[in-house]
Amino acid sequence: MNTLLGRRTRVLAATTATAGLMLVAACTSTNDGGSGSKTAAGGVEVVKAGQLTTCTHLPYPPFQSEIDGKVQGFDVSLIDLVAKDLGVKQQILDTPFENFKTGAFLNAGKCDLAAAGMTITEERKKNVDFSDPYFDATQAVLVDKSSGVNSLADVKAKNVKLGAQAQTTGEDYAKSKGFDPVSFESSDAVLNGLRTGQVKAVIIDYPVVQGWLKDKANADKFKVVDNLNTGEQYGFTVKKGNTKLREAINKAIAKAKADGTYKKLYEQWIGPYDASAASPAAS
Repeated sequence: MNTLLGRRTRVLAATTATAGLMLVAACTSTNDGGSGSKTAAGGVEVVKAGQLTTCTHLPYPPFQSEIDGKVQGFDVSLIDLVAKDLGVKQQILDTPFENFKTGAFLNAGKCDLAAAGMTITEERKKNVDFSDPYFDATQAVLVDKSSGVNSLADVKAKNVKLGAQAQTTGEDYAKSKGFDPVSFESSDAVLNGLRTGQVKAVIIDYPVVQGWLKDKANADKFKVVDNLNTGEQYGFTVKKGNTKLREAINKAIAKAKADGTYKKLYEQWIGPYDASAASPAAS
């Protein structure tokens, strides 16, 4: 990412204005975490009793977006597994994406973890601790079929306007290649920019593009002309030194991969199972 498919999502009005909006994610656990205790199973400390509070940035399908009034997605489903193991319920807190680089909301005790289709980088590691990587991601170049563009090189050669999501590795990659991309607040805004002709090409995480192209109207109008293997891996983050929660997340991910739950969720939210993307080596 956002560093996050074929499903209609209701976009939150004025996303930046909704920072701090609490949204309840689907979760099967009914344990209240111990009658007001801020200590969950396994001795994991949580910022609010009976819940695991997750910072994210909406919308970023297929990893997290509001569908039918409820925040859902691949990341949400994986963290639901962590919450269940801890005997609490997951709650989603929508925050600006910049927060994930600095770890501000984690440090301020507003969230226990962050899940946002987020690429593990050395810069971000200075401020937060990452879980084991749970997903390999590539960057895709999606263009309007009428643009005459057939590669990222064409975007530059033909001086075509390129868009990217702000504060993401896609935007960083574009800048590293000499582009001055039009910056959009969210993935939905990126797609809207392409639809309305503000830009004729965009660079963004390929899983997001996969979802867009499941919509026939998008598939008829747009095409992928490059898939860039940038070596990106996604991870969840916790406050520096929060070893117990980090280990709980890693345990839940490993268990889900071993028992088939991960594969099931991958197929539900992303598409045909890609074992190489689903089983990245630890960074």
